[in-house]
Amino acid sequence: MAALTPISRTPLSFVLPSVALAGAFVGLLVGTSNGSGLTGLVVGAVLMAVIALGLIVTAKYESITRGLAIFGFGAAGFLFGGLPILILGGLAGWFFHWFTFWLFEGRYRARLLPYLTSGQVLWHYAFRVIAGTIFVFLITPILVIIPLSFNAQDFFTYTPEMLSFDPAGYSLKHYQDFFSSNEWQRSLKNSLTIAPIATIISVSLGTLAAIGLSQSHMPFKGTIMAILISPMIVPLIISATGMFFFYSDLGNFMENTLGLGKNFVGYVKVILAHAVLGIPFVIITVTATLVGFDNSLTRAAANMGANPVTTFFRVQMPLILPGVISGGLFAFITSFDEVVVVLFVGSAGQKTLPWQMFTGLREQISPTILAVATLLVIISICLLTVVELLRRRSERLRGMSPA
Repeated sequence: MAALTPISRTPLSFVLPSVALAGAFVGLLVGTSNGSGLTGLVVGAVLMAVIALGLIVTAKYESITRGLAIFGFGAAGFLFGGLPILILGGLAGWFFHWFTFWLFEGRYRARLLPYLTSGQVLWHYAFRVIAGTIFVFLITPILVIIPLSFNAQDFFTYTPEMLSFDPAGYSLKHYQDFFSSNEWQRSLKNSLTIAPIATIISVSLGTLAAIGLSQSHMPFKGTIMAILISPMIVPLIISATGMFFFYSDLGNFMENTLGLGKNFVGYVKVILAHAVLGIPFVIITVTATLVGFDNSLTRAAANMGANPVTTFFRVQMPLILPGVISGGLFAFITSFDEVVVVLFVGSAGQKTLPWQMFTGLREQISPTILAVATLLVIISICLLTVVELLRRRSERLRGMSPA
């Protein structure tokens, strides 16, 4: 892509303070972790500004200074933390060199419109920095547990062998323990039994509710919508308490009056409770899909003699299917990851995977929990990827994005 705006070198009075500000931020984080945030802030700002000045002075040797920056930061990382920090230091050196010359050569304006003011350019990149910082803040706790799941020891900490990348410090034994343990496999089976059935119920009822609420002649739409999505708004512990009293009476009726088995009744209660939690997600996603739906299509089908059921499955459902599937995936994730309600409503026979993880943290801390958490993270990423692909397909079908 060609540059939108001619670029030229910027003065040191702009580059050095910008680099110093970035160095102060990094120094603040490092200094705070070592008990002296103010010292880290000052040292980081001064050190980065001095290094940036040295790189700019030798700007005509940019390829050489890039190698020196990578080597210098990598060597410093090796002195302070060994091989792992050497790699991170090398990457930091490459990024610092790129960032310095990105500012000095004016490359930051190359992809921006020429008429943008300095304040607009500042906000353009500040917004991305803020979003990136929030993303790192959210994703770091998840990424931390993944390497720990391969720990060869029964610890929840990084061992010296792991930090030095010694193969002896890594093992798949916690994954083997998960797949070979009867208790873990029973919990997995329960989750894979409860979540799909709860999802089917959520999708069926949520889709019908969304279609009804999308009708213009529907009375009290706002009140009904608020009631239906209340499980998302009400604190989960309150919902779980209410479900406990309601489903305990329902369970007694099913056992004493209908003569159903206690274990079967337990599954029914958990499935219905999880379906209640999943319905709001289906309603919201399907309602959003129906916003761009052309109701003249259903009227045309009715004029040609199609009954409401045929019209729904032949005309309406294919167009809103991405929203239905997206809501179903959210309902599945909600049921599969939920632990509070199942603790209130279920019994030992319905112990799900999150319940087993909670029990393991409370009674016997084992890194097998981290292996299970890693698998759940991978499953969630796959499902959310499918949701994003369906969202894009839905936009294309409704003409909101190019094909």
